[in-house]
Amino acid sequence: MDRDDLPYYLALESCPGIGAVSYRQLTDSLASNPRLLAELPTSELAAAGLKQPQIEHLKNPDSSQLDATLAWLDAAEGHHILSLDDDLYPDLLKELRDAPPLLYATGRLELLNTPQIAIVGSRNCTPGGARTAEDFARYLAGAGLTITSGMALGIDRHAHLGALAANGNTIAVVGTGIDRIYPSSNKQLAYQIAEQGLILSDFPIGTSPHGSNFPKRNRIISGLSVATLVIEATRKSGSLITARLSMEQGREVFAIPGSIHNPQAKGCHHLIRQGAKLVDQAADIIDDIGSLLGYVAEQATSEDPPANTSLEQEYQELLDCMGYDPVSIDTLVERSGLTIEQLSSMLLILELNDYIQPAPGGLYLRCQPAGAT
Repeated sequence: MDRDDLPYYLALESCPGIGAVSYRQLTDSLASNPRLLAELPTSELAAAGLKQPQIEHLKNPDSSQLDATLAWLDAAEGHHILSLDDDLYPDLLKELRDAPPLLYATGRLELLNTPQIAIVGSRNCTPGGARTAEDFARYLAGAGLTITSGMALGIDRHAHLGALAANGNTIAVVGTGIDRIYPSSNKQLAYQIAEQGLILSDFPIGTSPHGSNFPKRNRIISGLSVATLVIEATRKSGSLITARLSMEQGREVFAIPGSIHNPQAKGCHHLIRQGAKLVDQAADIIDDIGSLLGYVAEQATSEDPPANTSLEQEYQELLDCMGYDPVSIDTLVERSGLTIEQLSSMLLILELNDYIQPAPGGLYLRCQPAGAT
């Protein structure tokens, strides 16, 4: 985009009553870009259905918003603004009827048109869900996929961390102005992503976090990606919005199942009933979407070595007693015949070696050892 045209792009983007769909309709039907649109006679704009306040807004752009945007754009070499007619605007996202007119980006623009998979899930994930997100992201990033998520707490955060740990590519799509970091606890993560990957937003500079922003943000996460993977989600999770949008956009949706007693698994089970593909290892995803992407992904170079599963017999028997649902120590006493003292010692050893994890209510939950995918 020509820098001199930026005020007109910002004016059309922020014009009251004009959203992403009508923005595209106006530039498709009346003028090829917002500057040419603003230069049209008032009568022609009125004939197209624009009201007088809208016409004034287009012809006299807000200087305060422009000044803030230019200050951000000039603050660092890695700051970028893309419009729909830019060559680097992502092809998959452009297919959406409501594709965002402007994208604000910090980092490596070349990642926008790399093959991406969205990994999303609960903000209040379990320790096992966090580890699963990191393991899957590490494997998939090592196989050449860019990991796209929302830089929220929980599954999003751990998906980004997994990709970074593999020295892979990751894109964070945020629900604020790109000059804001939300939540603030992700400040260090945001710096890492801006350095090694890309942060993306379609909200104007200075936009604060608001609940209504995040469903809008989700359409970009799914729209950039050839597939969406959901790891832990309640039935009311925003991750289900991302998955639904992915289905509506004709993209693949994968979900990881969990215990029927775990509320964080109920959203995934719902998606599977709706047609999402059940997966329990990252290699299944590569097998499924490799042909869709038109290439065979390389074996993940960052894949961890298989976890050591040669447990002593008494520990393996205790794991067998646990099953895969949360269980109390009293129940384990009943099932195993061991004393509380014996169990306490053995449970500590299993937890230190990542075979189990504590669950709410003083329960224990069997889990996959770290690194296994």
